[in-house]
Amino acid sequence: MGARGRKSAAELAVVPLRPKAEPASPAGDCPQPPTHLSATTKAWWATCVRDYLLEPHHLRLLQAAVEAWDRYQQARAALAKHGLTFEDEKGMVRARPEVAIERDSRIAFARLIRELDLDVDAPAEPRPRPPALRSNRG
Repeated sequence: MGARGRKSAAELAVVPLRPKAEPASPAGDCPQPPTHLSATTKAWWATCVRDYLLEPHHLRLLQAAVEAWDRYQQARAALAKHGLTFEDEKGMVRARPEVAIERDSRIAFARLIRELDLDVDAPAEPRPRPPALRSNRG
């Protein structure tokens, strides 16, 4: 059981030591993009993995983002082919389901990219850097 009462300034100043974590994607060991992605999305995945040091949880966010982008593009292609609306069995004009898929995928992509924060200012010298949350920037 720990000491009771207020802690002294010395006790509060002690920072426990933890070993530094190795980057999840060193230069020679870049993860491959998922095979179900489109060619352009695979190329963008490879660029992100090459240009940023991404931890495993960042790679999952990146995968969700690129999947949302591909789904967005699929919905746009379906809408271009079939149009925005259809007539149901009662003759009512309804929005096609692809409209909601397009909207939801676009929103999901934007939120995931915001979470990854890949649009940070470029450093003076080009080097890989991890994404940072705006709240953590000093």
